[in-house]
Amino acid sequence: MSNAEAPLAGRVAYVTGAARGQGRSHCVRLARAGADIIAIDACAPVAEHNGYPAATPEDLAETVALVEGEGHKILAERIDVRDAAGQRRVVAEAVGQFGRLDIVVANAGVLNWGRLWEISAKQWQDILDVNLTGVFNTVQAVVPPMIEAGNGGSIITISSAAGIKAVPGCGHYCASKFGVVGLTNALAVELGEFGIRVNSIHPYGTDTPMGNDVSMYQVFADHPHYIHSFSPGALPTDSLAPPGTISDLVVWLAGDTSSLVTAAQIPADKGYLKI
Repeated sequence: MSNAEAPLAGRVAYVTGAARGQGRSHCVRLARAGADIIAIDACAPVAEHNGYPAATPEDLAETVALVEGEGHKILAERIDVRDAAGQRRVVAEAVGQFGRLDIVVANAGVLNWGRLWEISAKQWQDILDVNLTGVFNTVQAVVPPMIEAGNGGSIITISSAAGIKAVPGCGHYCASKFGVVGLTNALAVELGEFGIRVNSIHPYGTDTPMGNDVSMYQVFADHPHYIHSFSPGALPTDSLAPPGTISDLVVWLAGDTSSLVTAAQIPADKGYLKI
């Protein structure tokens, strides 16, 4: 393949929440662009209030098969992003095996519904622990070896349109995703001197198990005026976005054509944030 066909040739990418949905798509697309992959996922229920089923070991095995089908190596393990020691261990193992780490996609996240004064403390904590502390754990695992290698690199956090424009019925999720933005921007400033770029992507309405969670409809049934906070956007919004459209942005941010972009919030929202 030419450099144009494989712009990430020789690089290694670490993707969390890789068993299905966006995470699987990111793994496959990064491999197609030339990267070897390190993939982790809990492959088990992580938040009891979620209205959609958890990923399974079989899902992660399918991700492995798809990456290998692209002709690239993959190291995949069942690790919850809340397991800081587990993340450090797999990153150390992967750097020993692959020799480097260039790209990080902090993708793992969960979403459930409820008004802030009615959700339980556990429901609040589960969301914060996975969506925000999970990213913090990822950062602590990946940054030291990236700095030590001296190759620069790209860290991509997957936030949400709800990390910029708060929506009702999932304030705990909004808080976690706004937090990801703060973490991203601070990290970009701290890592600039090492040539490591850090950016966040903000999807809205993606065709994944989380995006298809029908439990949100009950929130709108109970509180009909909430629906007015979900504007249609500038582009047609009659369907959820395929995960691959988010992966297009991941591959771009991972590569050299985005070399001037850091501390940026990249919308993937059909204009929802501006309408």
